[in-house]
Amino acid sequence: MLSDAVNRYIELYRSMGFKYKVQAYMLHSFAAFAESRSERFIQTDSVLEWAKSAPSIRQRYDRLLTVRRLACSLNAENECHQVPPLDVFGHAPKRRRTCHIFTQDEIDRLLQTAAQLTSRRSIQPVTFKAVLSLIVSTGLRVSEALKLQLSDITEEGLVIRATKFQKSRLVPLHATASYGLQQYISIRKRIKTACAAVFISKRGTAIPYSTINQTFLHLSRSAGLRPGPGLGGCRIQDLRHTFAVRSLEQCVGDRKAVARHMTALSTYLGHAHVSDTYWYLQATPKLLNDIARAAEALHLEGKP
Repeated sequence: MLSDAVNRYIELYRSMGFKYKVQAYMLHSFAAFAESRSERFIQTDSVLEWAKSAPSIRQRYDRLLTVRRLACSLNAENECHQVPPLDVFGHAPKRRRTCHIFTQDEIDRLLQTAAQLTSRRSIQPVTFKAVLSLIVSTGLRVSEALKLQLSDITEEGLVIRATKFQKSRLVPLHATASYGLQQYISIRKRIKTACAAVFISKRGTAIPYSTINQTFLHLSRSAGLRPGPGLGGCRIQDLRHTFAVRSLEQCVGDRKAVARHMTALSTYLGHAHVSDTYWYLQATPKLLNDIARAAEALHLEGKP
């Protein structure tokens, strides 16, 4: 069956270290679609019909590209698998989404709203305030914060284990962040649970990504930071972008100092290359003012 070939293909990618979650979901979806038509091999017509059911050009292109790669692999073993053309839906270039850089007032409102979550006899309010505070003060990926174990909290900082790119790193904490985390841990230890995750749900289990994302949307709307459902706005990932931008704003306006800072920031955020860190940066009034001053100084240099 086609689903068996899909499973082998997914396992191959995962054996090489890829998480392959989104692609696996799409391939399983396509296999179910094809098998509902009693097809044992990939057929171009079925691929295109399945792909075009996606709501956007970008998603159609991603669907087609993902299944086409599978088709190329299977076609090398059996020519009964057809390889669909690549340019049916055109090319949908990736566009960088404009990130929301939070002000200190917005962060305060978000955390205050989290602390006021209504949950009787539950650790939920203090948990969500603590996890959001940690992301704000360290720029951790959301998944990294949720996967933290109690044993990962050390005197030197947080041990972030085998996350993106299968890298582990030590994340030192500012004294205030360390104090806030310890305050949360003292409350968290009162909950009777065998779960070793740092941040736990009201049931005493590790918090799923979907739960914290939905909670963030609720909190940001309640705090007046985001419009109603179905409308765009700030995302929880923007807290990481905010950390990167605000930390750069604190850097002395010196090219060598900025270069050193970017290298340190890239390591702290767990990036494989410093170019990955540039993706997190966004112009702010303060940064543009610093750039304007540096450009003016360069222009006037050597002139009487």
